[in-house]
Amino acid sequence: MPRPPRRSTRRTPRRAVRFALLALLLAAVGPATGLGPVAPLAVQAPPDRTAGSVGTNTGTDSDTATETAADTGTGTVGTNPGTSTPTGRTTAVPTTVPSAASLRLAGRRIVYSYPGDTPPPELLDTIRAGRAAGVILFKENAPSPEQLQLAVRQLKAAAQESPSGAPLLLMTDQEGGKVRRLPGAPVHSARQTGAAADPAGDAARSGAGAAGTLADAGLNVNLAPVLDVFDAPDNFIDHFERSYGGKPEVVAELGTAFLAAQQRSGVAATAKHFPGLGAAAREENTDERPVVLPVPLAELRARGEEPYRAAIAGGVRLVMASWAVYPALDADRPAGLSSAVVQGELRRRLGFRGVTVTDALEAGALAAFGDTGDRAVAAARAGMDLLLCSARDIQQGDAAAAALAAALDSGHLDAGEFSGAVGRVDTLRTSLGRL
Repeated sequence: MPRPPRRSTRRTPRRAVRFALLALLLAAVGPATGLGPVAPLAVQAPPDRTAGSVGTNTGTDSDTATETAADTGTGTVGTNPGTSTPTGRTTAVPTTVPSAASLRLAGRRIVYSYPGDTPPPELLDTIRAGRAAGVILFKENAPSPEQLQLAVRQLKAAAQESPSGAPLLLMTDQEGGKVRRLPGAPVHSARQTGAAADPAGDAARSGAGAAGTLADAGLNVNLAPVLDVFDAPDNFIDHFERSYGGKPEVVAELGTAFLAAQQRSGVAATAKHFPGLGAAAREENTDERPVVLPVPLAELRARGEEPYRAAIAGGVRLVMASWAVYPALDADRPAGLSSAVVQGELRRRLGFRGVTVTDALEAGALAAFGDTGDRAVAAARAGMDLLLCSARDIQQGDAAAAALAAALDSGHLDAGEFSGAVGRVDTLRTSLGRL
């Protein structure tokens, strides 16, 4: 059974502390950082809270399924039916205060999450200031369809009040079968689709159904489809019926049919988990612990990556990287922290030009890679555009943004690459707003 996520015991500082921090940040603001084609927004005061520690608050990553069918019901919203995993580390406030311009740019790469059924005022303030790219929704955020609709209206209204007015990326997992966060389509799991009499038709109907369900709820990004090609029946990805099959050509065809139908209806699709979790054994769950998949390079490219070629050709908007380690590509770092995987394989070798998104930054697989800030900077350096902060703690997102901004100001993150990442995210947000 999954462990429920623990709530943070931290509280928003008192007003006096807020004003003190505000004065400190404003005093430290230097000239705006020029980042090429991505123009900084007009200078605004930072939020009235610290970009402080995440502490031991925990959450689940965006998609790994570890619960049984009895634990997963329709009508739930949240990324992951998995267990919550503590990071066991604290994110400290940066020793140097990042500039306001860099904080705004960094925020445009952060996907926030929040506890409870109502978006907290501090998150709405962050969105209004233009310092958030999106929000990921969980079961606890939507105890009823009515509450979800109210929350989505509040989030969208805050985004409209931001300097750019760009829509938020509002996302959840709606894969089908056991991983279905909202009531409604798609009912079939990937495994059921693969076994259907008309698999391609069923995949297309599932993608269109997912788009309809999310669009009706006001969401515009689905963290689906899964493109993992399982190599052994009942292994990790097959056990929860999240794989279309054990043949890469089948997964490629059905995954592309799903995402194309979904995107025709205006909901962006996310192909995951690059370069593939199909070799993970039953208990190899990156939510919980480090996972190493020693797949030979030729097999990894022929099986694991093959569905991504089709998805990229089909116009998939986002790709999520795995938190597993693939020694054939990088023996030391998980895929989402590895430039060899993200830049070398996904960008240069396969030619993906869309938005890259991390799996959950609080995942147990990243225990050896520092605190939230460390992980955020490492992911950005590797080439990840969007950082998924899904611990249901606003301060987790703040900590990631503060670390990115400080790294940008100090030169630890390249300004041109940072500009490119923000530009890709902004383009996605704007395009979804036109649909």
